[in-house]
Amino acid sequence: MKKIILFTTLLIALAMLVIFPMGMKAEASCDTLVTGDLPLQPNGFGECLTEYYTGEVLYQYNADEKHEIASMVKIMTANLIFEAIDEGKLGYDEMITVSPEASAMGGSQMFLDAGASYSVNDLLKGIIVVSANDASYAMAERIAGSVDAFVGMMNEKASQLGMNNTKFANCTGLPSESEQYSTARDVNIMTRSLMSHDKYFEYAGVWMEDYQHPSGRVTQFVNTNKLIKQYSGCKGGKTGYTDKAGHCLSACAERNGMKVVATIVGGSDSKSRFNQVRAMFDYSFANYVNKIFFRKGDVLGSVKVKKSPIKSIEVACGEDITKFSKVGASSEDLQIVLPQEIKAPIKKGDVVGKAVYQMDGQERSVDIIAMQDAKKSTFLDFIKDVTGEW
Repeated sequence: MKKIILFTTLLIALAMLVIFPMGMKAEASCDTLVTGDLPLQPNGFGECLTEYYTGEVLYQYNADEKHEIASMVKIMTANLIFEAIDEGKLGYDEMITVSPEASAMGGSQMFLDAGASYSVNDLLKGIIVVSANDASYAMAERIAGSVDAFVGMMNEKASQLGMNNTKFANCTGLPSESEQYSTARDVNIMTRSLMSHDKYFEYAGVWMEDYQHPSGRVTQFVNTNKLIKQYSGCKGGKTGYTDKAGHCLSACAERNGMKVVATIVGGSDSKSRFNQVRAMFDYSFANYVNKIFFRKGDVLGSVKVKKSPIKSIEVACGEDITKFSKVGASSEDLQIVLPQEIKAPIKKGDVVGKAVYQMDGQERSVDIIAMQDAKKSTFLDFIKDVTGEW
C-alpha cells in the first residue's frame, strides 16, 4: 500500500514539473502578462494618470478600452453646467422648479421635492458632492429643454474635447437601454476640463453638510469621494458604480505646485478603487516634479514703448512658466525673448505681447502683461521730445 501511495505521489510531482517547469511560478507568469513594465499593478478595467496642465500621460493601462462609467458621466453634466454659467446663460442664484420626472429619479440623489424651486448653486452642490441623479436631471431640463437634447450637447462636447471613444446616453450614468460607454483616457480628459473651472473646487471640497430643503426638511450630504478627507492634497473627484461599470473614480491631487489627475474604470471593489488612485498619486509625487521658473506676475524685464512720454515699462508673466519632468532629470537653461518694443497707449495689466522661450528643444510662449500705464504721446509731448524741457 505504501509503495502505491509513493508511486502515485511521484506521478503527481512529475506531472507538475511538466506543467510548471522548475523555477517557474504560475502566478508570476500571469503578473508578467498583465503588467509588463508598468510602474503600477493595475486594479481596474482601465486606468489613466496624467499631469493636469499638459495632459502628459504618466501611467496608463487599457486606457482606450470602452466600458460603462456609471456616475462618472456626471463629470460631463457638470462641465456643461459650468459652461452655461460662464457664457451667461445661467446664474448660480437662479431658481429652478423641479419636475416630477426629475424628483422621481432613483439611485443616488439629494431627494428633491417635485414642484419646489432650488437654486443652481444647491443643485450643483448636490451633483458634485453626493452624485445626485435628481439634480442632474433637473439641470439638464433647464439647460437644454429636455434630457435628450442635453445628452446631444454632452456628446458634442465630448467630440470637441477629443474624447473619441465615448458615447453618452443619459446625464446620470444610470443603466440605459441605449448604448453608452467611455474609457479611462476620455474620463481623464473631461475631468481635467471640469477642473478648469475654479468654482468646481468649492463644491468638491465639501466633506459633510446638512442641507435644508425649501420645505425645511434636512438631508445630509456626505461626499462620495473619500480621498477628499483621506489623502493630503486631493482637490476633488467623481466616483461611480454599477454592476456593469464596476467601481470607478476620477480624482485630482496637488502638491508642491504639481497637479495630477488619476482615473480608474471598473475597480474590483470600493476600497480598491480609492487605494489604486492613491497609489497613482503617490507614484506621481515620488517620481515627478514641476519646476517653476516664473510665477504669474513675476517681472521678466523692461520693454521700450513707442509714442509715449514713458520710454520703457516693466513687463511680467501672464501665467506661470514651468517645466514638468521626472525627478533628477537634467534641467535646461531658460532663455526668455521679449518684444523689442511695444506701442502706446498701454494700461497696467494689458497683454502686450508674447515671451518666447525654449523648453525641451521646443519653442513655447506665454502672454506678457504691462506692469504700469503708458499713455500715448500728445502733440505737446512730441514738441518736448524735439526741443527738450523749457
